[in-house]
Amino acid sequence: MSSLHENALQALAQVACAQASVEQPLALYRALDSALAQTIGHTLFTILRYDGKTNESVRIYTNMPMQYPASESKPVAGGRWADTVLTRGEAFIGATPDDLRAVFADHELIASLGCESVLNVPVRWRGKTVASLNLLHIRNWYRVVHVSLAQTFAQFALPALLDHA
Repeated sequence: MSSLHENALQALAQVACAQASVEQPLALYRALDSALAQTIGHTLFTILRYDGKTNESVRIYTNMPMQYPASESKPVAGGRWADTVLTRGEAFIGATPDDLRAVFADHELIASLGCESVLNVPVRWRGKTVASLNLLHIRNWYRVVHVSLAQTFAQFALPALLDHA
């Protein structure tokens, strides 16, 4: 077995074990943050929960609380990103600053953190996107090959998201 596969399996096991922690949802979100950093890589990692009734998102986890505080809410803008992640439930990859500028109002803050690419992965339940895991990193970092592993990790967030809805 390759070291990449061993690393991914170990990270998945750590996330699964974190689900047993009493300190939910933080233990699970931190485990996801660590696992995704180890296996795929990121500079900024956030989890956003979506409310289709109010058309708002709330940041429920961040690895950079000074720049991106948890509990902030914002209206969900329409467009290509929302159609991809929220409506169709597919991952969104933005590889360059131009890609980020086209879909994120806070693209300047993102760039100031050294992030020039993004991988947004929906967390789905009963055919609907309830949240997204958002990984941001250096230019051209994310590839289609990252999507299936990121989607697997994303679904591990579901119990905590449903429990704390």
